Amino acid sequence: MIANPKDVIKFGTDGWRAIIADTFTFENVAILAQALAVWVNKDAKTIEGEPLRVAVGYDNRFLSKDFSETVAAVLAANGIDVLLSSASLPTPALSLATRDHKCVAGVVITASHNPPEYNGFKIKTAEGGGAGKNITDAVEGYVGIEPVKTLDYKKAVLEGKVKVLDFKKDYLNFMRRYIDLKKIKTAKYRVIQDVMHGSGGRLLEEALKGTSIRLELLRADINPGFGGTRPEPLAQYLPELISITKKGKYDLGLVLDGDADRIALVLNGQFVSPQKILALLALHLWKNRGIKGGIVKTICGTTMIDNMCKVHGIKLYETPVGFKYISDLMLTGQIIVGGEEAGGMGLPNYIPERDGILAGLLLLEMMVYEKKNMVKILDEMEKKYGRYYYDKTSIHMKGVVKTLEPVKKLESVLGKKVKAVKDYDGVKLELEDDSWIMVRASGTEPILRAYAESKSLKRTKELLSYALDLAKTL
Repeated sequence: MIANPKDVIKFGTDGWRAIIADTFTFENVAILAQALAVWVNKDAKTIEGEPLRVAVGYDNRFLSKDFSETVAAVLAANGIDVLLSSASLPTPALSLATRDHKCVAGVVITASHNPPEYNGFKIKTAEGGGAGKNITDAVEGYVGIEPVKTLDYKKAVLEGKVKVLDFKKDYLNFMRRYIDLKKIKTAKYRVIQDVMHGSGGRLLEEALKGTSIRLELLRADINPGFGGTRPEPLAQYLPELISITKKGKYDLGLVLDGDADRIALVLNGQFVSPQKILALLALHLWKNRGIKGGIVKTICGTTMIDNMCKVHGIKLYETPVGFKYISDLMLTGQIIVGGEEAGGMGLPNYIPERDGILAGLLLLEMMVYEKKNMVKILDEMEKKYGRYYYDKTSIHMKGVVKTLEPVKKLESVLGKKVKAVKDYDGVKLELEDDSWIMVRASGTEPILRAYAESKSLKRTKELLSYALDLAKTL
């Protein structure tokens, strides 16, 4: 029995993702593109003097280019001007193009860091940020209300209804203007980047062309199978980079995920928590770049950021988990930097979107400003603002977790008193020894996510083990 598209096309926190040839089919992608076209024609906020225009891009996954052409053909058939990327590209590059070309929306065919059998459909706003629930709910509501209209893709291109453009070139030029290339030009730092076969490709190499930076790239080729792993910037998927940086003398080891909107860091064979990347970027942007404003972290962000803000009188914003909340603040407030625990970093004077390549370039720029390698910078930062150890885990439950009330009632954890409880996204218990533990239930799956941070790795592991035992009581 063929599934009803309304039952399978469901947006999560960052787009609709599904298994290729199962429910992520050309038919369902066309149906979703038609629903988006209805939203564009009915609800999208028009830009004065501009036609209704949508930018479309895609990543390196299996059939992504073909799926993007399907989307373009459907949108064009609905009277919408389509700007289609001429090549696979990072998600932030498509977001930037959406804003700069005055589009009412953007679409990226990508499943980001998911396993290779998945693909996905992300919607971007006119400002270049991720579409909020108000938009995705509306688009979902239009699924199936109109029959799919489409054109022959090649004919649509010939007739100018779909324009194929080089968005990568514009993105590269923007990055080269954003960073201080003049200052970086003569620096001789040794950098290695693991692209994880993603759409980041060789863009870092192109951005640094003409400088003396000694750059090496790992897994920069296109491989839709991602070498049998998943393009997620976590330690377990980075054995080669960890081994290489343990043996060789590199000043900076960078990692991108599948669509290059997230970043990870490896130094001397050690995986560095993205929490610390946010702190490094914040330090560089306000200290060396003179950027004014506040810092945004999620509820499970590191206490180091709190300490940094207290020491320097910087306003701290704390949001629920999910980059869309950070994105909203970047649109409405003056923000130095915003980041999530998974490695998504939002940067100032840019789009309200994550960008792993640009974040990596800023870390390199930081070393040039500070005249120190990243190990030294990180060590000095931790001595000043506190050395914390963060970790997380997922716990599979027998059923969907309906309540976390028992967690909220806890008065102590592993012998330490609970000094504060936050419950606006899951439940976070802040303890008297400057450690914390948090549990957060998935709204759609029988999974409980647990997070912990403390001043020792042993203590953090103990807190996560405690969370495993706690899960059995829920």
